[in-house]
Amino acid sequence: MASGFFALLDDIAAIMDDVAAMTKVAGKKTAGILGDDLAVNAEKASGFLSSRELPVLWEITKGSLLNKAIILPIAFLLSAYAPKVITVILIIGGLYLAYEGAEKIYEYFFHREHKEETNEFENLDKANILVKEKEKIRSAIITDFILSVEIVIIALGTVMQESLTVQVGVVTLIALVATVGVYGIVAMIVRMDDLGYRFINFNGEDDTFTDKVGKVLVNALPWVIKSLGVIGTIALLLVSGGIFVHNIEKIHHLVHSLPSLLGEFLTGLVAGILVLVVVSLVKKLFKKGH
Repeated sequence: MASGFFALLDDIAAIMDDVAAMTKVAGKKTAGILGDDLAVNAEKASGFLSSRELPVLWEITKGSLLNKAIILPIAFLLSAYAPKVITVILIIGGLYLAYEGAEKIYEYFFHREHKEETNEFENLDKANILVKEKEKIRSAIITDFILSVEIVIIALGTVMQESLTVQVGVVTLIALVATVGVYGIVAMIVRMDDLGYRFINFNGEDDTFTDKVGKVLVNALPWVIKSLGVIGTIALLLVSGGIFVHNIEKIHHLVHSLPSLLGEFLTGLVAGILVLVVVSLVKKLFKKGH
């Protein structure tokens, strides 16, 4: 009886070793998409009222955890019984990401003045602020869902030859890191100014080291948020382009002579523009019909 118990412990230890080793491999494979995930979600989680940043981020984080809870079991089932469906889902998600990236570029060039003159939460009452927040949270969770699918599939692809137990352990760990790690860093970014003010008010003296650090953090936040907006848009196009290049053979052959990042970016941009045109035409036809 005792020998059986210790044999079970040995099996568990061996499985944990395999999970740890394969998690390192999967982590390297998904590092790029995790970086894109961070940039996109940091940009999505910014722009709210200061007092609402952390509550909103918590809502997005809960949505992200729910996304993973939905995606993981479906991914394991599809991987085992219908692997081709995963590719179709990835391509549909890629079209959405490409559309979001292209729409941001369009808004920047054609509606820039209007957006700079007004803040979307300015002059809104509490009820309308909450409605606007819910819209942005929903958009962030949808984008997170698509990025989560990509992360899970890439991680799963690195352990396809392993046992089901190892697959579940590795991919689940990567999924948790993608949520806790990414949104933990996002929380630090959006509250960087609050930390800066704490440093400034650390003591009653002026022009101290903590004052200088605090001022740097406060002054840097607007630039960080703007940078994340640009990086997030590029990331959307790169991720979507990567989905098309790696899953559609004709597109792969079309751009294989270009540097990989350039090929993926151009692919995502072209796809995004096409989807944006189609969506705009559908919206116009819908308005005319009403």
